[in-house]
Amino acid sequence: MIYWLYEHRDLFSAQDGFIYKLLNLFRYHTFRAGGAAVTAFAISLLFGERLIRKLISLKIGQPIRTAEEVNKLFELHGKKAGTPTMGGILILGSLVIATLLWCKWENPMVWTVLFTTAGLGMLGFYDDYLKISKRNSKGVSARLKLAWQGSVALIAALVFAYVIPGEDGGHLRALHVPFLKDALFADMSFVAVILFTLIIVGASNAVNLTDGLDGLATGCSLTTALAYAAFGYVAGNAKYSGYLDVPHLSLAAELPIVAMALAGSCLGFLWWNAHPAKMFMGDTGSLALGGCIATLAIGCKQEVVLVLVGGVFVTEALSVMLQVASFKSRGKRIFRMSPIHHHFELGGWHENQVITRFWIASLIFALLGLATLKLR
Repeated sequence: MIYWLYEHRDLFSAQDGFIYKLLNLFRYHTFRAGGAAVTAFAISLLFGERLIRKLISLKIGQPIRTAEEVNKLFELHGKKAGTPTMGGILILGSLVIATLLWCKWENPMVWTVLFTTAGLGMLGFYDDYLKISKRNSKGVSARLKLAWQGSVALIAALVFAYVIPGEDGGHLRALHVPFLKDALFADMSFVAVILFTLIIVGASNAVNLTDGLDGLATGCSLTTALAYAAFGYVAGNAKYSGYLDVPHLSLAAELPIVAMALAGSCLGFLWWNAHPAKMFMGDTGSLALGGCIATLAIGCKQEVVLVLVGGVFVTEALSVMLQVASFKSRGKRIFRMSPIHHHFELGGWHENQVITRFWIASLIFALLGLATLKLR
């Protein structure tokens, strides 16, 4: 929307006028990315308190697993029962509004990211609603959840693989990995659709598993979003992508704006979600965040690096899979409890220690991911 002001700046002022020169700033992706971050952050701050009061009035509180389910964890987190949840509405709202204000509307990558984010956010909203209405932590059945996630992810994957054009009439079905200048596979064909779908579903579930402590998933999503803002900027800039030997995609130039809007919304939400949290994002936020991050990664052709940049999310998901596999095969647990952040909690770490140390790890993973740009 704001980019429209740049395109029609002649209507507002003569070429030598101050307003004309000011509107000329809107053509720069970096300026609009910064504007998107500030806008999303401001919306979160302005409406956060109001949303908390509204959620409290509607009695939309977080159900906590009972002592019968997890005795020690209930002792640690039982006092959080009733804290307003569905706060992901604030993340989604600020992200979408900021993106629509500062992005070019004709860019199909932007709409694909927003579609995936909103689609998974709707699933999370329904899941949260069931948990609250039934007063338990069950929510949507695993089958329905996977079917919904898979459907949204499949649509996005098909758009990325067969609708959105690459450079020089190409496509986005190539597979690029760190340390290699050329694509590992020039055209994965329909395998690309399968891969993209798995990445979106996997990232959505991984962020959802990470969202177990105050601000944990929010802070890790923030560092990941900042990393992909940088990846998107490099991919969308012919000069830098050529110098660093990464795929150049002109449409990816708008992705840093979405990524910075995501970073701004996470930073603003963290204001209310920091320990002790006044509001939880719920599945409304966590499922959407994972989908947004995954589609940003696919859009700038850095989907493989997501394993490294999102290292905390990957670790959380792996801890659950290893725990389940070990218990089913050997009847023994590897961790005190999974996801792994609870393992450290039960080991004596204070909640703030777990959160802060995981944030540090997430920042390190993001920096290591960005370092792969030079290792080709």
